[in-house]
Amino acid sequence: MGIHIIKMPDIGEGIAEVELVGWHVNVGDTVAEDQPLADVMTDKATVEIPSPVVGKVVALGGTVGDTMAVGSELIRLEVEGAGNARAEAAPAGPAQPPAPVEAADAPGQAAAQAPARPPGGIAGRIAADMASGAPAAPGAALPADKAPAPARAAQPSAPARQPGERPLASPAVRKRAWDMGIELRFVHGSGPAGRILHEDLDAYLQGQRAAAPAARSGYAERHDEQQVPVVGLRRKIAQKMQESKRRIPHFSYVEEIDVTELEDLRAQLNRKYGESRGKLTLLPLLARAMVIALRDFPQINARYDDEAGVVTRYGAVHLGVATQTDGGLIVPVLRHAEARDIWSLGEEIARLAQAVRSGKAERDALTGSTITLTSLGALGGIVSTPVINHPEVGIVGVNRIVERPVIRQGAVVARKLMNLSSSFDHRVVDGMDAAQFIQAVRALLEQPALLFVEAS
Repeated sequence: MGIHIIKMPDIGEGIAEVELVGWHVNVGDTVAEDQPLADVMTDKATVEIPSPVVGKVVALGGTVGDTMAVGSELIRLEVEGAGNARAEAAPAGPAQPPAPVEAADAPGQAAAQAPARPPGGIAGRIAADMASGAPAAPGAALPADKAPAPARAAQPSAPARQPGERPLASPAVRKRAWDMGIELRFVHGSGPAGRILHEDLDAYLQGQRAAAPAARSGYAERHDEQQVPVVGLRRKIAQKMQESKRRIPHFSYVEEIDVTELEDLRAQLNRKYGESRGKLTLLPLLARAMVIALRDFPQINARYDDEAGVVTRYGAVHLGVATQTDGGLIVPVLRHAEARDIWSLGEEIARLAQAVRSGKAERDALTGSTITLTSLGALGGIVSTPVINHPEVGIVGVNRIVERPVIRQGAVVARKLMNLSSSFDHRVVDGMDAAQFIQAVRALLEQPALLFVEAS
């Protein structure tokens, strides 16, 4: 048997480091060729790292949230044959034996050392960390000759862990525990090195139900806390928003728009063409209005390189469409919106949303936008202050549609009203230009026939 070290591959495009956002395997697992090992995130997308060989996981080279350089050790596998790390693996063997199993008079040491594995270097450090996290309390009460069995002891009400010790669990188990409202520090782990498995969550939940004397009062005091690491996509979003707010002097402009005629037109188009050309939402109509209005306001369809002091104005409208996913907000790019009709815009918006929500968006679809459109749909509220997607200089936000009484020609009538809440980079876009741009969008939406009229 030998050790095969898998290093962080070169993902390309000049990427020097990535963030480790998830493991698909645990120590002790047997992996097949091409089986996914881990997920890593670049500035653009999440990438799945597969295994090039068949083997057994000996050690993991990092924890979720770590930033890893290209070429660093990702994982160690025990494989048939010599492997690719004979020189490194050789000294790893003698590193463990100095303390024989019989010399286990110190309580808990034999139990913690029993499942130990031999890798050295990073693997040895990680294996040692995992060993320290094993559920030593159940094993400590047993004689040394019973050491192999402590990890399978009966489920305790609260496993003994050191203060501040983070329970071992895969990302999937952590997410499920979060969804179920279970604090992992109270769960006994029956996996290798005390790792918490899905069945441990089930057992804990059954025990809680059996022990619960009565329903908790809604006024009972609570003292629980939970620390949630900001990793993966959430970390990228935080960094992006922080950079945008730090570097861009935002100003927002809000305008109320009467969309009664627009909504009537959309309903008519869906009745007539919905089956053959697809149902239209509000977004493709708004995207078309933005495309037309930007012809007269090229300074808003732009990107500002504040380090070089250069504003690049674009003829093409590469529209970023902010999309909510399970992991957070992602902005896929609808390229050349100026060359699409409203049905093509609607189809592409739906396709991009599906791609990012399923994690299948291509890297090129996540960069290069020149202006962004964002909407909270039915939760849009009355007013919002959207954050500009750096290095763009403008973002248009959609609030919810409400029906309210309005005085028109001396009569009170019911109209459908919606606010556009937009933000602009005050270094590049003057307040007058922003207001005139939004008023141009408003005119197109309030007279929707203009969306289909092309100037000669």
